[in-house]
Amino acid sequence: MGHWWYRNIIEPGKLPLLLALASFVVSFLVTRTITRLIRAGRGPFRNIGAGGTHIHHVVPGIVLMVVGGFGAVSSGTSGWAAGISAVLFGIGAGLVLDEFALVLYLHDVYWSERGRQSVEAVVLTASLGGMLLLGFLPFGVNSLDSAELQDRVSATLTVVINLLFSLIALMKGKARLAVLGVLVPFVALFGAVRLARPGSIWAERLYRRRPRTRRRAARRAARHDARWAEPRRRLQDLLGGAPDR
Repeated sequence: MGHWWYRNIIEPGKLPLLLALASFVVSFLVTRTITRLIRAGRGPFRNIGAGGTHIHHVVPGIVLMVVGGFGAVSSGTSGWAAGISAVLFGIGAGLVLDEFALVLYLHDVYWSERGRQSVEAVVLTASLGGMLLLGFLPFGVNSLDSAELQDRVSATLTVVINLLFSLIALMKGKARLAVLGVLVPFVALFGAVRLARPGSIWAERLYRRRPRTRRRAARRAARHDARWAEPRRRLQDLLGGAPDR
């Protein structure tokens, strides 16, 4: 176990990443537990306010992210300072992304249907952090051998092509696949070759005069939503609590 820890975490300098990811997940879970207790009127926790203004936890989250981010930049990737900075940044990121929907809509939608986007942002961020920890590099660079990495043309083409797949998937309205595809190019390729979702930039521009393709895209999106919408809602309710009805 000690050899694995040194070889896979310490030697490649991934300890700060591990600390940041663990702090991020714990921060989100603790925050959601407290907010759900406040919502239910149980426990000693109460909303914090000053002068009649409710102070959302995104505020201390931003402060912690700033402190941890600047600390990480100035301390490098090793030593106790790097570890403390990573923990501060992870806690701050958990607090901020827990209110991602508030930042997006500039309105308190924490317990509304739109507030589910905060949980989705946290799950996506944790997934990306986990893949980085496992050794995935952006745009498929980790799939190149040492000879290909030394060849700048091969490395550049790999990055450009995989970035193009991610951008196409994003334009087709497949944001999750586009983001995950930054680290796993096959995922972005899957999103890039399939039909665009109705209402996406790709569909609005390229399907305008193709009614048959528009209908196919609408049917496929409807089947996908019917299959996955309810499981996704149940997972979001389990992690973040059900929104107000």
